[in-house]
Amino acid sequence: MTNDEIRAKHSEYLFPATINYYAEPIAVDHAEGCTVYDVEGRPYLDFFGGILTVSMAHCEPRINAAIHAQVDKLSHISTLYPTEPMVRLAERLSATAPGGPMQSFFVGTGTEADEMAVMLAMCHTGNAELIALRNGYSGRSMLAQSLTAHSNWRVLPTQIPGVKHAHAPYCYRCDLGLKYPSCDMACARDIEKLIQYTTTGSIAGMLVEPVQGVGGFMVPPKEYFQIAAEIVRNYGGLFISDEVQTGFGRTGTHMWGIQHFGVEPDIMTMAKGIANGLPAANCMAKPEIAASIPRLTISTFGGNPIPMAAANAVMDVIEEEDIPARAARLGAILHDGLLALQQRFPANIGDVRGLGLMQAIEIVVDEPAGDRTPEGALTGRIFEEAKTLGLLLGKGGRFGNVFRIAPPMLIEEAELRRGLQTLEEALVAAGAR
Repeated sequence: MTNDEIRAKHSEYLFPATINYYAEPIAVDHAEGCTVYDVEGRPYLDFFGGILTVSMAHCEPRINAAIHAQVDKLSHISTLYPTEPMVRLAERLSATAPGGPMQSFFVGTGTEADEMAVMLAMCHTGNAELIALRNGYSGRSMLAQSLTAHSNWRVLPTQIPGVKHAHAPYCYRCDLGLKYPSCDMACARDIEKLIQYTTTGSIAGMLVEPVQGVGGFMVPPKEYFQIAAEIVRNYGGLFISDEVQTGFGRTGTHMWGIQHFGVEPDIMTMAKGIANGLPAANCMAKPEIAASIPRLTISTFGGNPIPMAAANAVMDVIEEEDIPARAARLGAILHDGLLALQQRFPANIGDVRGLGLMQAIEIVVDEPAGDRTPEGALTGRIFEEAKTLGLLLGKGGRFGNVFRIAPPMLIEEAELRRGLQTLEEALVAAGAR
């Protein structure tokens, strides 16, 4: 089928809420490395990696070989039976856990992993209320939407009770109108008041993304999570790090995003990049917390041997290529390139931020005027121009005015620089200044 034929069938047979990027969506046919091709053979440099899910590279040969071998051996059995790929992955992930060994519960999606984390926190503490962050995103279930503080992604007005949302450490758009560091981390310290005034005073925990993903790759000051974790634990709660987008070396230097902030989580969740694009996720917890579930539980597709084989191959690639160091090195090049674009387009690039190969620029109306007004129309034009020039970007942020840049982490430096050049051309074509 052609691009037009596939777009027409998508419109006819899939839910209208199944959003597609671009005015004329791209029908992707195949991919290799950091390049995807539409059904008519046109190439696009992928600067978004399937929402950070193609963590290493499209169709990475070492990972594909592990998948092919596993397909011919065992394709499914459920968590009712132990398998070598699953226990081997659990052991390897435990070895990377900040603060000591952890045990795993494998599921299919990040939403499920966050659900398990919340259930664990409630079972372990005996408390029912939870703290999440404004501007955060946790998935599509009722509980995940309740954790999400992003009206664009909250479909139903009735949510799960007991979830309270703290101020996000979004320094570029501070809820409290303060400036870092003179603010003395007022947003973090306000968590104590949030607990005192809006909960019973005893909470199950706090779930956070070390770098908010859908929220626009917002990076907090280092001390934010240190203050937050101490408050949460003082009120009986557990600290949960949602590594769905920040895990597996993505943020550079470390395996996990939370390691940049000097906090050891009690529970961790992960998905997306775990299996280089195959559906898999994990909730990992300290052993005494993992033992808190009082009933039987199962995950039908959790620990499926094929994604587990892929995930073990991802771990091999991470070790062979030293992915955290690679992401740090290439991320610095990417960040410097974006800062250079900000200097060329000072009126419209309001903020450049990120860690490792998880970088963002925020598009505003007129930064020198200081009002930081989001510029949605220009963002849309840049987005479309980049696609026309063969570059795929991600979007996000509360106002949809943030470009999220997170290419597969095996991207070559030359490809990274080519993408920056193409982004510059798109900014010019869209009329940025």
